[in-house]
Amino acid sequence: MAATAGEQLVMTMEDAAERLCIGRTLMYSLVKAGAIEPVRIGRLRRVPAEALDAFVRQLQRRNADNAEDAV
Repeated sequence: MAATAGEQLVMTMEDAAERLCIGRTLMYSLVKAGAIEPVRIGRLRRVPAEALDAFVRQLQRRNADNAEDAV
């Protein structure tokens, strides 16, 4: 999903954490674990909006699979 005119293409770790409604420490843990893939822009590490979207889609699929297994 491409960013729209009002949406940031990349964001800081803190902004990404806020967008997911999680803490900064958990955000860094998810990045370290490889669940969310940041990009480097010079010396800065930023999180693409696409990476957050992909992470949420992955969680939705995992939850759907778990719900099917429970039935």
